[in-house]
Amino acid sequence: MTFFAEKEGMNKGMGEHEGNEKKYDVAIIGGGPAGLTAGIYAMRAALKAVLFEGASTVSQITTTDAIENYPGLGGTNGLDLVEIFKKQALDFGLEIVSDDVSEIKWVGSEGKDEWDIIVGDQSYTALSVIYATGANWRRLGVVGEEKFIGRGVSFCATCDAPLFRNREVAVVGGGDTAIQEALYLTRFAGKVTIIHRRNRLRATAILQQRAFSNDKIEFLWDSVVEEIDGEKMVERIKVHNLKTDEDTILPVNGVFVFIGLNPNTGMLNKLVDLDAGGYIKVNANMESSAKGFFGAGDCVAKQLRQVVTACGDGANAAYSAQLYVEDLKGEAY
Repeated sequence: MTFFAEKEGMNKGMGEHEGNEKKYDVAIIGGGPAGLTAGIYAMRAALKAVLFEGASTVSQITTTDAIENYPGLGGTNGLDLVEIFKKQALDFGLEIVSDDVSEIKWVGSEGKDEWDIIVGDQSYTALSVIYATGANWRRLGVVGEEKFIGRGVSFCATCDAPLFRNREVAVVGGGDTAIQEALYLTRFAGKVTIIHRRNRLRATAILQQRAFSNDKIEFLWDSVVEEIDGEKMVERIKVHNLKTDEDTILPVNGVFVFIGLNPNTGMLNKLVDLDAGGYIKVNANMESSAKGFFGAGDCVAKQLRQVVTACGDGANAAYSAQLYVEDLKGEAY
């Protein structure tokens, strides 16, 4: 397929177009740890690659205040870590387009295996796609939640905690993120109440120990938030105890929600197989049900969603894409 750049050492894949044609070996959708790692590996494999980094696929890790479990780093925050990844990818020559992808179409036919990626009024063509759009925080779906988003309801303690200095807030959830964000909130809030629908936390042991030993944190077990209320800002929430069937009105000024994720896979429109939760089904090589389409990071079906696993997914997906593209071109080793 002659419209792809000829291989000349590491010069191939540096984002140069032949004329105005936007044709690539691999298109990476998503600018988080999975997508950027895929970009780094694609460039090192001398593939012609482009990464789309849109506002709708901003990595959740950029709002995380503390990352303690990424190997080789004693402690950093999500935004700084992603910037390190991005600089490394750019240093390798990865082309990054800061815009949202609106549509993905397979245009394959006999003798032609391609994907079209629509971005604004531009169309990009690629032999393969690595889909690494991540996920967004799941909503409670209760009365008052939508009304008070930005006025007391938040999905990012790192972003909004300083607004609640010496005030009382609630954190909904019991996983790592919920407890980590609750601990961060104690730097500012006067009191943090963790509301969890079970009678024990899912968070890792060290986070649990820190939360239980923090004088500013209290727990409401076996409970769910049923309503968020106030005038101009959040003033109170109704909490329902699942065991006693009793309702309690809890006066708080903020509600921070961390109850899981919804994958950003809505645009796939049956292009690939998804599981019941909307996550992309992939095999061990990050291959989806569609030829030349790979998944990586928080948007794929898997057990653990962490920065380190996202990076592993991205590297694996890029290598699989490399083998796929080389085979298409008759360059397989």
